[in-house]
Amino acid sequence: MKLSLTLALVAAAGFVSPAHAQFGSGIVFDPTQSAHAIQQIAQASQLYTTTVQTTQNVIAAYNLARQMASLPETLYTGYSTLGQQQWSAIIQPANTYGNSSEWMNAVATGYGAAAATQSASISTADRIAGYSALSPQGQQAIAAQGATVDLANAVNATSLETIGAIRSASAQREADIARLEADSHSTDPSQQTEMATLQRINQALLIELRSQQETNQLLQAQALQQLIAQKTQQDNLKALFVAGNNYQQSFNAVTPQQTSSGTQWAFHY
Repeated sequence: MKLSLTLALVAAAGFVSPAHAQFGSGIVFDPTQSAHAIQQIAQASQLYTTTVQTTQNVIAAYNLARQMASLPETLYTGYSTLGQQQWSAIIQPANTYGNSSEWMNAVATGYGAAAATQSASISTADRIAGYSALSPQGQQAIAAQGATVDLANAVNATSLETIGAIRSASAQREADIARLEADSHSTDPSQQTEMATLQRINQALLIELRSQQETNQLLQAQALQQLIAQKTQQDNLKALFVAGNNYQQSFNAVTPQQTSSGTQWAFHY
């Protein structure tokens, strides 16, 4: 009887599935559900870690913005002595003959540069009398000098207009730079944001580009002046060669030819 009961218990235990083994009173262990629960716990832990890192980044950004907005005023006042580079005023001439005021207005504003150049200098005359009766070489020499005068007048007027335009815009340029300086040294929190700082940097770069453009214009005007000076030197040198050549031809035509004996006598002497 006892042996039969033991065999029955063993047989009943053999029919129990391992996936549904019972522990205690009614507790069933399922490995598949346990693995899924472990995966959910890992995902929740990762999400928690990401949330903590995001929160820390937000707090750090807030602290940085707060520090930028509440920086001590001494950090700005230390740069308040940069000074301002003002354009020196041009000394007004006496205007004795009434022909210098237009030039002064052109150099200050850039307007009327061509007329001011003509009024402050000797007027360009028309072709000289008898020009058509000159030889081709003579006409070329006169025309070269006349072209130098015409080109020099144009270059001078262009340079005068360029300088006047730059000086006319100098007041507004100085105001823009002063505004940038004031905003950079301001303790206003709205001026210490990243967008405000980037905007000031962009404006400063634009001012620098404009200044470089004006410098290039001045260099261009200076180069044109040098070209005119070189043309004058070349014209003078060419005229010297022409005069020397004409002198040699005139000398051979006008001076009587020496005899062989006279030439020998001249050499012995």
